[in-house]
Amino acid sequence: MDDDDDIPQLSSHTLAALQEFYLEQQQREGMKTSQGFNQYSIGSIEEDWQLSQFWYSDETASCLAKEAVLAAGKGGRIACVSAPSVYQKLKEQDGEDFSVCILEYDRRFSVYGEEFVFFDYNHPLDLPENLLPHSFDIVIADPPYLSEECLQKTAETIKYLTKGKILLCTGAVMEEQAAKHLGVKMCKFIPKHSRNLANEFRCYVNYASGLD
Repeated sequence: MDDDDDIPQLSSHTLAALQEFYLEQQQREGMKTSQGFNQYSIGSIEEDWQLSQFWYSDETASCLAKEAVLAAGKGGRIACVSAPSVYQKLKEQDGEDFSVCILEYDRRFSVYGEEFVFFDYNHPLDLPENLLPHSFDIVIADPPYLSEECLQKTAETIKYLTKGKILLCTGAVMEEQAAKHLGVKMCKFIPKHSRNLANEFRCYVNYASGLD
């Protein structure tokens, strides 16, 4: 008997797709080591689906970053909670008069140095001492999971950090919970991701924004 019969065989189509995926990854890794690589470009750190990571499209990240800068005002402070692609887009705007930090569970983002703050939504107020309460002009947040528990806990962090303004991105199904926990209302602007998600996503704010 031939033992190979027991080994599941990948179809040629699956094999080709896998080869293409690995080739793309190699090309991306090659780009990272080549000159001119922008460490802040969206996709410079890959999505990790196990962490429920889905990056915004470039257009959406730009729009949200622009809104954050306007809302924060001159010399404003912006916090990105579980919204790394908005952080990356903000960092591309060199010379702009604002400061930004990224609160993120994924320690790969620690490459951004002192602006990176490790954040686990299960411990919403377990934050470093230098993150003072109500010290950010606007907080942009995209809770990793579409559950009320995740939103409620992330809301504790948001309310601790913000002076008042909140820009929340989450599923359309979370509208009632978003209003309940953060007092935010749905905007007309519809955020898009670089990969199409099954769940419809929306933005919510608690101030007069440019997203309507």
